[in-house]
Amino acid sequence: MATTEHPPPSRLRAWMLEGLSDMGKGQGREAPPAAEAEAEPEHKGQRWYRVMCLTGVDYFSTLGYQPGIAALAAGLLSPIATIVLVIVTLAGALPVYRRVAEESPHGEGSIAMLERLLSFWQGKLFVLTLLGFAATDFLITITLSAADASTHLVENPHLADALHDKQLIITLALVALLGAVFLKGFLEAIGVAVALVVAYLGLNAVVVAVGLWHVFTEGHVVTDWTSALTAEHGNVFAMIGVSLLVFPKLALGLSGFETGVAVMPHVQGDPQDTEESPKGRIRDTKKLLTTAALIMSVFLIATSFITTWLIPEKDFESGGQANGRALAYLAHEYLGNAFGTVYDISTIAILWFAGASAMAGLLNLMPRYLPRYGMAPHWARAVRPMVIVFTLVAFLVTWIFDADVDAQGGAYATGVLVLMSSAAIAVTIAARRAGQRGWTIGFATVSAVLLYVTGANVVERPDGVKIGACFIAGIILVSLLSRLARAFELRVTSVTLDDMAERFIRDMASRKIRFIANEPDQRDKAEYRDKIEQIREDHDLPGEDFVFVEVTVLDPSEFEAGLTVRGEVLHNRYRVLTLESSSIPNALAALLLYTRDSTGCTPHIYFEWTEGNPFANFLRFFLFGQGEVAPVTREVLREAEPDRARRPRVHTG
Repeated sequence: MATTEHPPPSRLRAWMLEGLSDMGKGQGREAPPAAEAEAEPEHKGQRWYRVMCLTGVDYFSTLGYQPGIAALAAGLLSPIATIVLVIVTLAGALPVYRRVAEESPHGEGSIAMLERLLSFWQGKLFVLTLLGFAATDFLITITLSAADASTHLVENPHLADALHDKQLIITLALVALLGAVFLKGFLEAIGVAVALVVAYLGLNAVVVAVGLWHVFTEGHVVTDWTSALTAEHGNVFAMIGVSLLVFPKLALGLSGFETGVAVMPHVQGDPQDTEESPKGRIRDTKKLLTTAALIMSVFLIATSFITTWLIPEKDFESGGQANGRALAYLAHEYLGNAFGTVYDISTIAILWFAGASAMAGLLNLMPRYLPRYGMAPHWARAVRPMVIVFTLVAFLVTWIFDADVDAQGGAYATGVLVLMSSAAIAVTIAARRAGQRGWTIGFATVSAVLLYVTGANVVERPDGVKIGACFIAGIILVSLLSRLARAFELRVTSVTLDDMAERFIRDMASRKIRFIANEPDQRDKAEYRDKIEQIREDHDLPGEDFVFVEVTVLDPSEFEAGLTVRGEVLHNRYRVLTLESSSIPNALAALLLYTRDSTGCTPHIYFEWTEGNPFANFLRFFLFGQGEVAPVTREVLREAEPDRARRPRVHTG
């Protein structure tokens, strides 16, 4: 509800707020016309396979290091442990996220599903905690992928000497370049992702084919592996048992699903889709998730076999030529340094751009929640300022960890697994509420598996939880400070009056408009009679030409919403306007400004002073939407209307 004219923004400000994020649509606030002009092409979306490439730069890029992680964790059992990972992917994670796409088709993911279970402040704090883990997942994706890309660059045989000890600078440059792509525009990011994924998967297919050819032509490698495996573990059951124990260490191979649903708003869907029922988007997102999972499963199994069969075990260890770059090792070994260098360039490019899907996920999630909770400025809905913020945070994380891939791995895995566990729990609850007993049992089993994997990962790498806790604490602290700074905003997006309320306003417009703020109690005749007598005595006013205003606080943790005003006549004498809001002062201020604008008259409102400590009363207002009502109402009016001559009058006695 704007009340004053503002000068036109500067060119820099206009550019920064251009393309205001359309992720927040449907949240009760519309984007300005200038923003809609640029956001509209993006909102139309892209074909699902193009968006799959965007999430695929994160998911598929794990081929750059996943075979090496599996070999270090499981040794000769790497292929069997990888098969366990694929089974969990196809039978567990994929059905879970297909259900998430169906239940939450606007990209909020499992966070939105779980948000519906809790209200008031506990719900907000729960969502902020999950957002903290999401920020851990997505931001560490950006920094870890860039650091791994710089590792491939530094360890290339042609560049090792020239780029020695330059990994931190290279990583920071890659993060900055990623941010620049998003400052330029999101459509460019999708185009780059398509080219990188097609090239990378094509080169990996060549490496896998050549590797399998060498395996078949050198048949002894398979028999040597099976003999060593039998000698080390004895029987199949022992192999499976050990594979299940080491499986949590391979969990990074599950990393692409959360970004898959986070970028869901960019899937085009069908022309007849609506925001309320985007059936085509849901169907195509399921295609996206399934296709990505199948492609990745095939590559994971194939690469785990060829790397285990063809690379000496010592080369996987720290300092070895295959450490963190097993497929690149095979590319150089069997296809020559020229092809190997091309493969390195492709790997570096996709690892660098793996942060694109994470950035897209952040730009989708944060503007949906934080501004709506009042826990971020209005500009947090705009893409470019948020890109700058996330890029600066990524700089800080990279500097703190000195671009070390291993140091960030625990935090990355923790963020991924916590979000996946929450998604599994959310769909289990959804299936139970829908009365789907079979799906409930299946999803509950997946939840148990993912909770086990998460717990095992936390026990082995507790640094991940510590880093996640830092992100959570940072988000909660900044969010509460932002909400405190915005406490005196109007916070009402629209005002709607019923016929009786409109009649009260029109009737008063011919005289002086006088409201009495009343906290409803028994609502009997004596309550209103005594209130009028008190106001007349406190302010030395004649007559009884007043309208009572009563506000009922619903969910004080909500920050902004529309205001509906209903009018009624009680005891055949007293006119009462009833309002429902998250905050009494903000609702009263919105009603006063609406009355002034609709009648052209300056309304007056009368309060009694609130008893109690002013600081305690302010905390009651901040947390519960009530407390020091009179001075806060006046402050909200002062913020909304700087012109004192046009400001509604507040009287307190």
